[in-house]
Amino acid sequence: MTSSNSLIDRREHLFRRLALLTVITIYLLIVAGGIVRSTGSGMGCPDWPRCFGRWVPPTEASQLPPNYQEIYGAKLKGEIEFNAAKTWIEYVNRLLGAFAGLLVFGLLVVSIPYLRNDKRVFYGSLLSFILIGLNGWLGSRVVATELAPYLVTLHMLLAILVVFVLLYVMTVSYSGRVTIESVNRNKSTVNQILIWTLVFSTIQVLIGTQVREAIDEVIQRIGYSERYRWIENLDYRFYIHRTFSLVILVFHLAVIYQLRKHTTTKGILSQLTTSLLVLVIVEILTGIILAYFSVPAAAQPIHLTLAVVILGLQFTALLMLNADQLLKNRAVEQLHYS
Repeated sequence: MTSSNSLIDRREHLFRRLALLTVITIYLLIVAGGIVRSTGSGMGCPDWPRCFGRWVPPTEASQLPPNYQEIYGAKLKGEIEFNAAKTWIEYVNRLLGAFAGLLVFGLLVVSIPYLRNDKRVFYGSLLSFILIGLNGWLGSRVVATELAPYLVTLHMLLAILVVFVLLYVMTVSYSGRVTIESVNRNKSTVNQILIWTLVFSTIQVLIGTQVREAIDEVIQRIGYSERYRWIENLDYRFYIHRTFSLVILVFHLAVIYQLRKHTTTKGILSQLTTSLLVLVIVEILTGIILAYFSVPAAAQPIHLTLAVVILGLQFTALLMLNADQLLKNRAVEQLHYS
């Protein structure tokens, strides 16, 4: 029995470590996507899954067909001179996506033993595998449609959904193994505030994608050389996004206040919500840098990544707040198979 329990512990430990690695990789993929977007490298590889018809992208124009400008000129958005940096930025993004897909598949395989004691982990892993495959296909459509704005937004939202599913299975796998402080009173109120915080933050991310599309529209009108004029040429979407950040801040303050008021001890949940507040403040600061320092390319992926990290932490905090229910469901599963 001891040997059997030890084997189960090792398998579950492997699953949790692989789940954490997979979540980190998905976040790195989102960072890479932000870099692709901020550097205008979305069509650095004008075809898919190959890049300029090659499995290993070219590093100089001499490696391309003599008439490559005629073949790929339209898809390169008018930038018909080969740009090795943009090509490799996009290709590394694709490689990271493929690696993330392999990790999710590995996670699915490692989750099979959970079919006996917690089906939620297996089916959550299966769902994440399906979703990341769907997002890989969607990435190919983004290239095929030459960066259609609605597909770019959907591509990012699907990546966020994959993160949520992975965070769910990881939190479930940790149920009962970490100590989480309990909320003595008004737990439903804290739940509601946290849910609305998550909803409003998701809306804020969506508005942010609209601001990015507005910037693309400005670039088409005045070009990259007029970068310092981008913000002043933006429409109402930018001002809504900027104002709404204060709403997000207020909701985070409300969550922290409620938790500190209704918990007798400080634990992982309090640490998580405090970290959220810090990240929201940093996120607002990066937004200020973007608005008042001519939209520096380095700040754009940071701003996007922080937003997605904040969403992930909010979702994890919501799961931990309801950890007792997660444990109850797991106990029912284990009783069923005992």
